[in-house]
Amino acid sequence: MAQKAERFLLSRLAWLGALTLIALSAFCLVVRDLPTALAALVASGIVLTSPALPLAQPTRAWQLINHMLVLTLALVLVSGLWFDSSTLLYWLFALPLITLGLLPARIGFPLTVIAIAVILAGLGALTGDPARHQVIAPLILTTALAGVFFLLWHYKSRQIAPLRHSDELTQAASRDYLTADLYKEIQRSEREGLDLSVVMLGLDTHLSEPETDTDLQALLPRVGRYLHSRLRDFDTWYRVADLQFLVILPGVPTAGASKRAEQIRLGLMSLFESHGLEVAVSAGVAGLNIGDDADTLQQAVASALQGAQKKGGNRVQAWSTWSHTPPPDTEGSPVT
Repeated sequence: MAQKAERFLLSRLAWLGALTLIALSAFCLVVRDLPTALAALVASGIVLTSPALPLAQPTRAWQLINHMLVLTLALVLVSGLWFDSSTLLYWLFALPLITLGLLPARIGFPLTVIAIAVILAGLGALTGDPARHQVIAPLILTTALAGVFFLLWHYKSRQIAPLRHSDELTQAASRDYLTADLYKEIQRSEREGLDLSVVMLGLDTHLSEPETDTDLQALLPRVGRYLHSRLRDFDTWYRVADLQFLVILPGVPTAGASKRAEQIRLGLMSLFESHGLEVAVSAGVAGLNIGDDADTLQQAVASALQGAQKKGGNRVQAWSTWSHTPPPDTEGSPVT
C-alpha cells in the first residue's frame, strides 16, 4: 500500500509539473521568448515520458525517447547562451540535476562535464551583460553539489540493491530477477554437467470459502518462512504470482524434485490446517533438458502446475519432455 500511495503522489506531481511547463511554454510564446518556450516544451516532454506517468511504459523505446529529450534540452540550454533570453540563463543551474538524474551514469557524467565546460567557456567569452558572468561561480558550485549528491545516491542504491531483490511480504526473491538467475543456473548446470530442476507451487482457494483468500493473504509471511526453512542455502525461490512460488533446485533431478515438492506440499497443507484453512496446494515440476532455456523451462513448469490444478489440485505433476500430455500421477503422491 505504501508503494501504491507513493506512486500515486508521484504521478500527480508529474502531471502538475508537465502542465505547468506547457503553460510556461505557451506564455513564453506570447511574450516572444522562443528559446525559453522551446526549453519548457522539451522539459514537459521529459516529464511525460518518465516512468512516473502511466503513459510511459517501461520499455526501451520510451527510455530512448526520454533520453533523447534530455539531450535535446541540454543542447537548447547550452545554445541559449547566444540568445537574448535572461530567463533561460538561469535554467543552466538545473542542467546538472537533469543530466545526472535522468541519464545513465555512463552518459550523464561525461555529458555534464562537457556541457559545463562549454557553458563556462561561453560565459567567459561573452561580453556586454554582467549577469552572464555572475552565474559562473554559482553554476560551478551547483554542479559540484549535484555531482556529490548523485555519487552518494548511486553508492547507496548499490548498497540497498539486495533488499530490493526480495518480496516484502514473503521474503521470496523478486520475479524481476527470475529469468536472469535461471539463465545463470542453466549455464552452470550445462558447464558442470549437473541436473537442474524447477518447482512451481500454487495455492488454490477457488474451492474454498470466499473469506479464505483474505485469511491466506495474512498467512503468507508464515508461508515464506516455511519455504525458507525447507530449502537449501543455495536454492533460490521467487514469488511469481500472488499465490504462486517458483523454486530453483540446482543439482536435483526431476524425480528428486518431485519428492521434495511433495514434502513441501504436505508441510504447507499442515500449516494451513493448523490455522483452520482449507487450501489446495499443487505443484508442478520440470527438469532441464537439451535445448531448454530460461523461458522454456518456466513454461514447462507452469504447464505442469496447470495440469495438477486441472486434476483437482492437492497433487504434484511432473512435466513430460516427450509429449505435451502430462504423465499420470496419483493424488497426494509424488510423480517419479
